[in-house]
Amino acid sequence: MADTLSPAARSARMACIQGRDTKPEMLVRRMLYAMGYRYRLHAKDLPGKPDIVFRKRRKAIFIHGCFWHRHPDPTCRYARLPKSRLDFWLPKLERNRQRDLEHMEKLSAEGWQTLIIWECQLSDETHIKNLLHRFLEKDDVVI
Repeated sequence: MADTLSPAARSARMACIQGRDTKPEMLVRRMLYAMGYRYRLHAKDLPGKPDIVFRKRRKAIFIHGCFWHRHPDPTCRYARLPKSRLDFWLPKLERNRQRDLEHMEKLSAEGWQTLIIWECQLSDETHIKNLLHRFLEKDDVVI
């Protein structure tokens, strides 16, 4: 199946995709702030530059887009593969997923706990708030 957009139109559309301060990330940040938590953003000195960092607690949160980070949940409607140029997209998206796993392992080895919040999970705000609270308040939680 061929791309329905011209190369120039596709390039313009791809250039609009943000790497930080995305809508899902902003939603989680607003939730955390309303819950009374204060945090730092995009710690460049940590593997993977976590989206939200709690240094004293040694906890980091990643907010992943289901498409770009290959959400493994088979019911996720956002994690579909493109219909065209699979020879390009499959290795690219798989490398993103592999790199995420490497970052998690490095953070764990450095004594950090991590939480991944997937874009599709944000529709249930109560669940996310409970998940964030459990993650930040418990020392032994594994999520």
